Amino acid sequence: MFELLLCSSLTILPDFLYRRFVQGKRLGREITLFSVWYELRWGITLCVILTVSLITTIFYFHPSTKAATSVFRTVTILPQINGRVAETYVGLNQRVEAGQPLFRLDSTEQEAAVESARRRIEEVDATMVVAKSQLAEADGRIVQARGALRQAVDELAAREEVQRRSPGSVAERDVARIRVQVDTQQGALDAALASREAIVSQMQFQLPAEKASAEAALHEAEVDLKKTLVVAGTDGIVQQFALQPGDIVNPMLRPAGILVPERRVTGLMAGFGQIESQVLKVGMIGEVTCIAKPWTIIPMVVTEVQNVIASGQVRPTDTLVDVQQFVKPGTLTVLMEPLYSGQLDDLPQGGNCIANTYTSNHEALQDPDTGSLRKLGLHAIDTVGLVHAMLLRIQALLLPIQTLVLGGH
Repeated sequence: MFELLLCSSLTILPDFLYRRFVQGKRLGREITLFSVWYELRWGITLCVILTVSLITTIFYFHPSTKAATSVFRTVTILPQINGRVAETYVGLNQRVEAGQPLFRLDSTEQEAAVESARRRIEEVDATMVVAKSQLAEADGRIVQARGALRQAVDELAAREEVQRRSPGSVAERDVARIRVQVDTQQGALDAALASREAIVSQMQFQLPAEKASAEAALHEAEVDLKKTLVVAGTDGIVQQFALQPGDIVNPMLRPAGILVPERRVTGLMAGFGQIESQVLKVGMIGEVTCIAKPWTIIPMVVTEVQNVIASGQVRPTDTLVDVQQFVKPGTLTVLMEPLYSGQLDDLPQGGNCIANTYTSNHEALQDPDTGSLRKLGLHAIDTVGLVHAMLLRIQALLLPIQTLVLGGH
């Protein structure tokens, strides 16, 4: 409407004044409701052309959107394991700090697992003490076996010496028996040494490995026990938290609540039409007016232009995707931040705004290689941005009225 009034003041109004005061035609006689088109056909035609051109130029080179929001992310309050709630520590809408306990699950099973792991470690330590005693016993058997072997060897040597000096004085059967006894004592010594080696191996390798496994099991049990206590991961406010002792919480099906991180709004996410993708650039100056900040215009700057459009994403499924599902065009996501810090601090998270961005051709106008006609066109493009700025201020002025009066709130 504003563009139409502006264009009509440059086309229809001069045409009417020319026919009224120059040609002498009178309103209501020569210029009637039925002859308006014929009498003012040039002005009406030029008005329509100029209005369409002006609206196209304004909305293309100075994009606008009502889809500007201070988006924020919530943190779902979930335990890592299933369980029954044993105790709650916070209430609804309570402000919490990072690391503060929220609720605790029943930990009877986890405590039993921790106690079993500790008992297993004590059992391994007791086995180590017994192994040391067995090692001392094995050393005694080795000494005993060596003594018996030495005695048998000495007796065999003595009988062989007597047999050598006086053949036939010692029966061959006695000498053979002594030799068997030496072999038997040698086997007993080897068995004692092997038994000691087995005990040493058990003390050096088996028992430390069993103790390490038991300590790992204890650590795992303690980790599972810690999972029964759910704490806040960040500073924020607890929302939709209505747990009571006895409730079952499932990390897959039933969350405990939502934690809204306590952060100030530092920027807005706006969605512009795809046709404006060639115009929107990082560094563009813009303005926003928000419902939560009535009658306020906040200067902004474009900090990022997302190079993908969400409506075209494809997720791997067991069904072929029909391209017809992508007929509806998506929006181009643009991140905007206030030109001066602190201007959005009092804007609630999730607040909706109306955003304008303005194309600036200052560098091209300062370039000496730019032609006169191009400079004229660039000047015109920069100038019509004033119309969009005026429209934004009119919207900011009427927004509370539309919301509170015309909206029926």
